Amino acid sequence: MTTEPYVIRLALPEDIPAALSMKSACWRETYASQRPESFFADHESRLDKEADWWRSGLEAGAELWIATVADGTVVGVAGGAPVLPDDSDAGVGIELQMLYVLAAHHGTGLGLALMRRVIGDAPALLWVLEDNPRAQAFYAKHGFVRDGRSEQLIGDWAGLAEVRMVRGADRG
Repeated sequence: MTTEPYVIRLALPEDIPAALSMKSACWRETYASQRPESFFADHESRLDKEADWWRSGLEAGAELWIATVADGTVVGVAGGAPVLPDDSDAGVGIELQMLYVLAAHHGTGLGLALMRRVIGDAPALLWVLEDNPRAQAFYAKHGFVRDGRSEQLIGDWAGLAEVRMVRGADRG
């Protein structure tokens, strides 16, 4: 009998700091060539405030899924929510808002397992950086297609664009 290498479960408030730290590590792995070091340092300096926001979300009923390895280290995180009015034209009801897996765990099936916990096989949408071909290929493999919508980012992400990908849309 084999055991799963990961435990995937709903996050508890006490998991938030480790989940945020893992997310920051993923950002460094993925976006180091697209953002200056000051971007990451600034983000990491605000993790306490972000943790408070995430805890408030959990208290309000949001679901955040985490994946841990045997020693309890968080190696993946995913979350979703109902589609916002701005995306109602996509013809789906749920958005995959985040899916992060540390690079050492890419290709293990963990990303798919997390995504399934959040959205199952339901019609859904997500936004992904235009210059993130690995993520786009992953989502395309699981039925998402670019639908032509894109958005120029502002603030800390200025100079980059996101594209919308949709799966199973009912366009009436």
